[in-house]
Amino acid sequence: MSTKAEIYCLDANVLIQAWQKYYSPKFCPDYWKILNDLGIQKKIFISEMVYKEIIRTEDDLSKWIKKSDIPIRKIDEPVTKCLQAIYSKNPLHKNLVDNTKARSLADPWVIAHAINEKATVVTKEEKVTALNSNKIKIPNVCENMAVRWINDFELIAELGIYFNCNQKQ
Repeated sequence: MSTKAEIYCLDANVLIQAWQKYYSPKFCPDYWKILNDLGIQKKIFISEMVYKEIIRTEDDLSKWIKKSDIPIRKIDEPVTKCLQAIYSKNPLHKNLVDNTKARSLADPWVIAHAINEKATVVTKEEKVTALNSNKIKIPNVCENMAVRWINDFELIAELGIYFNCNQKQ
């Protein structure tokens, strides 16, 4: 496993679940300001495919991400070569994309961008450990490719993010 990175590549589920569940901007607007600030500081980024996954649904998160300062990394030749390396390393890595439901299309690109930039992947996905499973998740591929991965709570801890809660007056 590689060492702690100075930059983090966010999976779509990190933003979607935070927005819909535990860091809704209705009661935790500071979380979104901090993410935006981290984007300005170039500590976090998203892939173009994650961006497209989020904006395909016209909702408040889509509006927020369009206005945010989180850098969006385009797919270029070096990133494409990283993706080819992912697929070459293990044929099971192609199972990362769930074409039957048109979901997870960004997942391999998240890892490819992380490899290209020596970034840590931040995802809500959990590693699949069942030996008889045909499923493969971002953490499995990251580990196979020696790419460090963490969840968003670990990101908060690593970056020393501290929330100060107040009661609305």
